[in-house]
Amino acid sequence: MIPEDLMYAKTHEWVMVEGDVATVGITQFAQEQLGDLTFVELPEVGDTFEAGAEMGSVESVKAASEIYAPVSGEVIEVNAELEDAPEKVNEEPYGAGWMLKFRIKGAPEGLLNAEGYAAVVESEAH
Repeated sequence: MIPEDLMYAKTHEWVMVEGDVATVGITQFAQEQLGDLTFVELPEVGDTFEAGAEMGSVESVKAASEIYAPVSGEVIEVNAELEDAPEKVNEEPYGAGWMLKFRIKGAPEGLLNAEGYAAVVESEAH
């Protein structure tokens, strides 16, 4: 299931933009590919990133994967609950498993709508 109201990066991060704040997480597809997450490494509040830059990582029993900034801006909040409960990403990747919030610089560019992201998932699933 790919929520229609979000935007997506080809690297499997989702973005919900509200004014100049973007909430970011990884998609259902990404967490399914990784399996049960055992560790989430997130940046610090105040860190700044350009879209496409590596900003953290997730580890599971099967693999480790980088997380990339889908937007440019400054980290204003991180989901501290994931430190002790990384499984929240598996349980609710679009809800309680959100990862961080950015104060964005400029309009997000190069992100996909749900339909465009579904095509990326389909091409990778085969």
